[in-house]
Amino acid sequence: MKAMILAAGRGTRVKPITNDIPKPMIPLLQKPVLESIIEHLKNNGITQIIINTSYLSSQIEQYFGNGSRFGVHIAYSFEGEKVKKELIPKALGSAGGMKKIQEENEFFDDTFLVLCADALIDLDIKKVIKIHKEKKSLATIALKNVSLEDVSKYGIVKLDKEDKIVSFQEKPNKEEASSTLANTGIYIFEPEIFDYIPKDREYDIGSQLLPKLVSKNLNIYGANIPYEWIDIGNVNDFYYATSAILKGEIKNYNIFEQEIKKGIFVGLNVKIDFEKVTIIPPVFIGSSTIIDEGVTIIGPCMIGSNCHIEKNVLLKKSIIDDYKKITFPASIENKIIFSDSIISLDGNSLDTQECEMNWLVEDIRVRINQTLVEKSISALVKKRITNEK
Repeated sequence: MKAMILAAGRGTRVKPITNDIPKPMIPLLQKPVLESIIEHLKNNGITQIIINTSYLSSQIEQYFGNGSRFGVHIAYSFEGEKVKKELIPKALGSAGGMKKIQEENEFFDDTFLVLCADALIDLDIKKVIKIHKEKKSLATIALKNVSLEDVSKYGIVKLDKEDKIVSFQEKPNKEEASSTLANTGIYIFEPEIFDYIPKDREYDIGSQLLPKLVSKNLNIYGANIPYEWIDIGNVNDFYYATSAILKGEIKNYNIFEQEIKKGIFVGLNVKIDFEKVTIIPPVFIGSSTIIDEGVTIIGPCMIGSNCHIEKNVLLKKSIIDDYKKITFPASIENKIIFSDSIISLDGNSLDTQECEMNWLVEDIRVRINQTLVEKSISALVKKRITNEK
């Protein structure tokens, strides 16, 4: 069986993280979410994979290459154009990307799988295919029950008593939702689906293709079976997925680093004196990171590689990107520090450079030349807070 992974979007709801990386490359304990998806496909016997790319496409293509180091075969379909030396992304939508691949190479020659590149799943794909075949379906969607409070985040599906899809709602409010069954962006299709997708234009599966199929009363079914699905739809989802992995709530997700104490995962060449720091698990500390004495780390918390957490700093329920130096009197709680941004879990952020906070949080690779006045202010603040303690 062949699969297509949808990886062309800009990930606007996860900004500013996606200012620097495409959404499928968002790291969950230093492993891109797309890598976990590819591993799951392989474990389900699917090794022929095509990925559509557009925004920051080279990062995806260079990391995964031809798939050989992951035990699969990977091809790519770029959506956009090259103007002079710059790649200009121009995504075609999920269905439009499928149509482009089929028009160019006729890649899909039998029942095939399409899924998004931004969620952790443990779906029994073979079971969904079995349902699809038994129903003689043109398209089958893997569904997931969500809370009524969350229906506005998803496409919502209504089924009849035979599990045939009778209506779609795109992100309805809870008062108008016809059900709590969410479209997870995991689809089984027959090649005949391309008869219903226009070519050379942007076209979406959820908001355009599927409603069209339902309006024609075609065989479109939902597969509502138990499975884990953690969508990385926004900044809070990123932290939730990371914390769920650290707490062992994601089945079959192996944390590569060594668990030296219960719930404390530490990479290679980490410098830390456990007698002189306070750690409340679960906590992940990446390789070559230095943790000074007096530091307090309260999990779930993830610290990247090559960081330096200076004396007496507090980190609580946060994610720290690689190469970050955090200086006392910083107290980081319910935050994501990524690139030059400090991001709250509600998505609000500030730029450490623009706000002149790089004396507290900085990229360890950047040499900051503080003025004499800045050095004096920094020293006075540290001395005052130390005395108050």
